[in-house]
Amino acid sequence: MMSNMSAHSSHRSSVLKTSSRAPSSCRRHGRRSVNASATLLSCSSGSTFLSESQKAALHETALLIARPGKGISACDEGPGTVGSRFEDVGVANSEETRRVYRQMLFTPRAADYLSAVILDPETLYQKNDDGEAFPAALSAMGVVPGVKPHLKVYELPGQNGNTVMQGLDSLAARCKEYYNAGARFAKWRSPINIDVSNGQPSQLIIDTNMLDLARYALICQSEGLCPIVEPDISLKGDHTLEDAVAINIKVQSALYHAMLEHGVYMEGTTLKPNIVNPGKSCATSYSVEEIAQANLDVFARCFPTAMPGANYLSGGQSLEDAAARLSMINKMKQPNHPWNISFSWSAAIQLPILDLCKGKGGE
Repeated sequence: MMSNMSAHSSHRSSVLKTSSRAPSSCRRHGRRSVNASATLLSCSSGSTFLSESQKAALHETALLIARPGKGISACDEGPGTVGSRFEDVGVANSEETRRVYRQMLFTPRAADYLSAVILDPETLYQKNDDGEAFPAALSAMGVVPGVKPHLKVYELPGQNGNTVMQGLDSLAARCKEYYNAGARFAKWRSPINIDVSNGQPSQLIIDTNMLDLARYALICQSEGLCPIVEPDISLKGDHTLEDAVAINIKVQSALYHAMLEHGVYMEGTTLKPNIVNPGKSCATSYSVEEIAQANLDVFARCFPTAMPGANYLSGGQSLEDAAARLSMINKMKQPNHPWNISFSWSAAIQLPILDLCKGKGGE
């Protein structure tokens, strides 16, 4: 796979885009335009709105993100989140400080370990000390630049604190801008909590969030961005590992069904899931092997083989726990687990680095 990707590397930054046009089979009924085959062919995986060159570019980006032996650095924290981390170690929070901090993370050696970097929109438009925009600098290193396009979470009334993510209304326009700024993929997070005693996540929460992820993926692909879909099931709660397996399968199955029904080109997407874990307050202890097997079981039962990779989020796990579980998952992989399985970490990687700043007078 590596040699195949190398053959395409010369044009990975020049994804071709063509305008989508309504198929000739559309018929006018009063004021509504109805595509006679739209429902029948809804699982056509991009063929109704993407050209072959557009699909090839999206697939190439997905393969580059899923390169074996490398992972994703999630540097998409907003100014407020970064500011609170800076405050904890005595570093002042300013746009320039954030720029210098990001630059420190994007050294040439990072390309030895990273396939891609998720940027906050602020970082997408910043430059390094040489005056080069961060997306261009990352691309020159062989690291695919991406962006976080979603806005803030909204707590749905009557759903015991469960939420939906906002930002779909303006997504197409922002994706176009992000692509022009050098981004080649995007990542949308849909956080979900497990509370078995209160029946959460409810079917409403699952359907709403997974339909949103599918719409996001469709819009991204129409603007040339490879979508990473992130159904993020929290570690909070007292649920067992068995509960977590059942709910993760339910959530992920709903996601892939929604993506297919929306006509998302599955080969041009990747997944950013949570590691399937018992809740932090669960009374039962599980071995790292049991947790690894649970994750592989979830994938084997519902993860489409058309999607080339999964990059786990850390989700509040320590670096030691997250690394041990990811390592065991890969050790226990079988031939029926064809995906590249790696990491997409933020806090797990960055917090140990920021700890080095403590007691350094804000440096």
